[in-house]
Amino acid sequence: MNELRSDDGEIKRHRLEDLLKLMAVLRDPQYGCPWDVQQHWDSIVPHTLEEAHEVADAIERRAFDELPGELADLLFQVVYYARFGEEEGRFDFHDIVHVLTAKMLARHPHVFPEGTLESRREGVAAEDVATDRVHARWETRKAEERVERAARSALDDVPLALPALSRANKLARRASRVGFDWPDYRGALAKVREELDELEVEIDRGHHSRSRDELGDLLFAVTNLARHLDIDPEQALRGTNSRFERRFRGVEEAFAANGNALSSASLDDLEACWQRVKQRERHEAGSADRGGGGSPAE
Repeated sequence: MNELRSDDGEIKRHRLEDLLKLMAVLRDPQYGCPWDVQQHWDSIVPHTLEEAHEVADAIERRAFDELPGELADLLFQVVYYARFGEEEGRFDFHDIVHVLTAKMLARHPHVFPEGTLESRREGVAAEDVATDRVHARWETRKAEERVERAARSALDDVPLALPALSRANKLARRASRVGFDWPDYRGALAKVREELDELEVEIDRGHHSRSRDELGDLLFAVTNLARHLDIDPEQALRGTNSRFERRFRGVEEAFAANGNALSSASLDDLEACWQRVKQRERHEAGSADRGGGGSPAE
């Protein structure tokens, strides 16, 4: 990476203004990049979603050395949209900063009591402020903002572009705010069992389209259960994906070490190897928790 240095040898760091200027040049019809000039609102959305997932992936892997680059890629998406807005005379990056700051000030009266950056809460440490009251005020303020935007439904403004699992979780949360919910996790758990039974019926009947619908209902019910258990379903599934990948690779390595191919193994052999890999993983995790040592029987 090229580094600019001042006369005294210090590295010159680029500023936000440099980034905004870079985007303006990239989008310049005469001097810019042909690819960037051709982009528009809709063409950038898939890249935005991809960059957001890459940020989440780096955090989950604790790859903090990669995180500045991934966050930079995500920020670049915001700069893109700001440039589109500026070119069309709708808004610019500074409008985005202003709206965000004003919104956060309004949503944090427990931090900025006068609604200004200069105002401060007096005499109460952050850890002494009740989290449940803060959350309630946050949700109340967001509801007020939806009313101010003439929202017609509790489900308005839930983005269609969210991953389906995350959107299901968000829809259920919105519905719960107006009382459309079970009192505790038991109702959600019973609904999971009910949807599973209904799915089995449609599978036995050979109704593919109805099976698809019932499977969707089952997934939605599971997200509701996750919400009652205060578990983020997207993160839970990502964790399962990671464990499955890690354990499957362990099975592949075990068969390769013996000169065998997975494709020629029986299901029983594959299952037995899977269980060995899983048990070894759990034992290693337990040993790490204990600081090493211990026997397999523990």
